[in-house]
Amino acid sequence: MELKQIAAALGCRVQGNEHLNITGVAGIDQAGPEDLTFLANQKYASMVATSRAGAILIAKPLQNSAIASLVSENPYLDFARALAMFYTPPRPEPGVHHLASVHASAVIGDNASIGPFAVVGSRVRIGRNAILHPFVVIYEDVEIGDNFVAHAHACVRERCRVGHRVTLQNGAVIGADGFGFAKRSDGSHHKIPQSGITVIEDDVEIQSLSSVDRATLGETRVKRGAKIDNHVHVGHASIIGEDAILCAQVGLAGSAVLGKNVVLAGQVGVADHVSVGDGTTVYGQAGLHGSIEAGSMLGGSPAMDARTWMRAAAAFTKLPAMQRTIRALEERLAALERTATEREP
Repeated sequence: MELKQIAAALGCRVQGNEHLNITGVAGIDQAGPEDLTFLANQKYASMVATSRAGAILIAKPLQNSAIASLVSENPYLDFARALAMFYTPPRPEPGVHHLASVHASAVIGDNASIGPFAVVGSRVRIGRNAILHPFVVIYEDVEIGDNFVAHAHACVRERCRVGHRVTLQNGAVIGADGFGFAKRSDGSHHKIPQSGITVIEDDVEIQSLSSVDRATLGETRVKRGAKIDNHVHVGHASIIGEDAILCAQVGLAGSAVLGKNVVLAGQVGVADHVSVGDGTTVYGQAGLHGSIEAGSMLGGSPAMDARTWMRAAAAFTKLPAMQRTIRALEERLAALERTATEREP
């Protein structure tokens, strides 16, 4: 494909050889003369000089370089769009494999592909173009929209609702029981029935080995466009806002509420009943113990303003020296006080 064709599809401007033949896309340090690469973060700008790429998606055109430039307002996004021109994930053949188990009362839309050992329970409704890879399990009374993709060992539990264009990666679990127990007088635990459901709205992706628990009463909800990384736990009755990002090993206790466009970096913990305002970003390993205003940037545990946290983190390594200095000053002050006392008549 000629570079000018890619530019036209992406809405980018070409500087350099617009007739260059592009056969693939690659990282900046791996690209060859017929590859398209990208630069979205300036800290990697020094790698451009040694790259063998034929063309690069970049915010500002390169000067005095043999690499052609595709000038883009969002190089990372356009690189993802370009990648889709050269790579399409494999799709299994349509049809129900003879080793799958689909209940007679289930309604499956056109062009579905249901792999071996997949199980679809009673009264399930699944839309068009669904892909259920081997060992996927859909419990009874589940409703799922069009273009659903579930990879091996993903599971959607009873009565849950899933929207259109939802992807579940391997081992994701939707609607497992929330963690609810009442303590008896003898210290043992009585399980609280988890009678609610989980609702996943349109355009959500939930990655490997993550769990979105069902509510004790009512629902847990993941709103449109949210993306959940590997090993994330969403507690019962929580709400994840539109286009929110939850990175690996995030944990939400029950009834947490995240607003629109919230970003939780890796290993962030959110206490129960905490609300996080729209557009908030929380740095990795932070702990949220109280509700957060919209647009905040937080770090640390307990979480604080990110700039304050970074200054505090920088000071941590200096604390031993500061402590020694303070002790020395205290000793000098004590010595001066003793001298002054001795001089008193």
